[in-house]
Amino acid sequence: MNSALLLAIIAGYFVLLLGVAWVTSRNSNNESFFIGNRNSNWMLVAFGMIGTSLSGVTFVSVPGGVGSSGFYYFQVVIGYLFGYAVIAFILLPLFYKMNLTSIYTYLEKRFGINAHKAGAFFFILSRVVGATARLYLVISVLQIFVFDRLEGMHIPFWATTLIILTLILLYTFEGGVKTIVYTDTLQTTGMLLGLVVCVFAIIKALGTDFGGAWQMMSDNNYNRNFNWDFKAGSFALKHILGGMFIAIAMTWLDQEMIQKNISVKTLRVSQKNILTFSVILLIVNFLFLVLGGVLYLYASQNGISTAPDDLFPTIALSGNFSNAIAIIFVIALISALFPSVDGAITSLTSCFCIDILGLNKKEGTEKEKKRTRLKVHFAFAVVFLIMVIIFKWMNDKLIIDFILKFAGVTYGPLLGLFAFGILTKRKLNDSKIWQVCIIAPLIALFLDMLSNPAWYEAKLHISLGLHNISKSIFNGYIIGNELILINGILTFAGLWIISKPGENKELVQA
Repeated sequence: MNSALLLAIIAGYFVLLLGVAWVTSRNSNNESFFIGNRNSNWMLVAFGMIGTSLSGVTFVSVPGGVGSSGFYYFQVVIGYLFGYAVIAFILLPLFYKMNLTSIYTYLEKRFGINAHKAGAFFFILSRVVGATARLYLVISVLQIFVFDRLEGMHIPFWATTLIILTLILLYTFEGGVKTIVYTDTLQTTGMLLGLVVCVFAIIKALGTDFGGAWQMMSDNNYNRNFNWDFKAGSFALKHILGGMFIAIAMTWLDQEMIQKNISVKTLRVSQKNILTFSVILLIVNFLFLVLGGVLYLYASQNGISTAPDDLFPTIALSGNFSNAIAIIFVIALISALFPSVDGAITSLTSCFCIDILGLNKKEGTEKEKKRTRLKVHFAFAVVFLIMVIIFKWMNDKLIIDFILKFAGVTYGPLLGLFAFGILTKRKLNDSKIWQVCIIAPLIALFLDMLSNPAWYEAKLHISLGLHNISKSIFNGYIIGNELILINGILTFAGLWIISKPGENKELVQA
């Protein structure tokens, strides 16, 4: 496939995004940027959130993981359904009742300023690391398969990253959420069309139909669904339970996702949005797993051997398929990347302005507040550039494995804080919240390391000497996605210790 043509397609795609941004950002203000004037179309929000929740990592890593773990990831997706039901019927009513712009302002109203700052800090930390890791992975694919193949040109990795971030900055700078609702819808459409076309193109190349491909996957044990080994990290109930709390933490406790949900007019419409989104997400993730199965079948038939994360781009851009498939793949890949990155930068800007700087409480003109917001938006783009360069320096695509652990560590305190606020009426010693929110994740991380020291030794390239202790305590049990639940429980317990009966009615009613 001609790399110059692919580059032209990418450039044209950005021009389209900039056009959508120009149309949707006219007459925008700070409220448009933060919550879309609470006037977003719920169907567009639900559909666009698919792209935000999946990202480019899902596009290359979920299919790549089928070779080693089959369809076990679908257990996590089933857990998502339960989590989204909790969000729709228990948590969203709370946010609408309090008329929140940032979800972390709840923590200040319930507990105090330190709780508010701690919630915002852990969101910012998790979102910066997670979003930049996803960005790094997809830019690496584009760099290897597109930019490094341009004849007569040498575009370094840092320049590729800078160009992409600049373009994302341009189409989110003014409109924020108001613009992203529309650009995410466009990009999700591109991603899903690419997914479906590629699945059926590869099935056709295998010389069979969907039923035949499914049977071939069964013969090769690629589509195994449930793992009933209690000690395994992928044990079905652990994955489902972990998926439930991951969905709650990474949607309900995530300013980016909840920001889009509360941008619609009413609670009822927002609930309809989250439930529609959860069903679509279930179907789309299943298709990604099917894609992984047929990719491995095709690779086996054609003697292709490559790293799991490179499997999809290697086959799609190998030249064995038409140029149309290569173009569709590239469009789908960047369509999977940008909804997660543009939303991340926008939500981080919102969180920092509202929760850290207190922009909504400060006096000043709309123009002055907008100037501050634009400076913060630009600063986060610079932070993203630096973080992607750091990931490149580390030169390990499997850094994504760390990100999954990282989410379990950083979202645990958020889970504990919100759960404590909603489920109890106890008063907290606000001055001690930071200690709990730091100590609890460290304990959870140590327990995770103790349950699976081999995993950490492989990633850190050091010997921890914990195997005998691990065997005597865990006896082969490996902590998986339930890490976030363990972390949340530890945080909840710590908050209970520093609390006392009764409630701060002034904070609760604020």
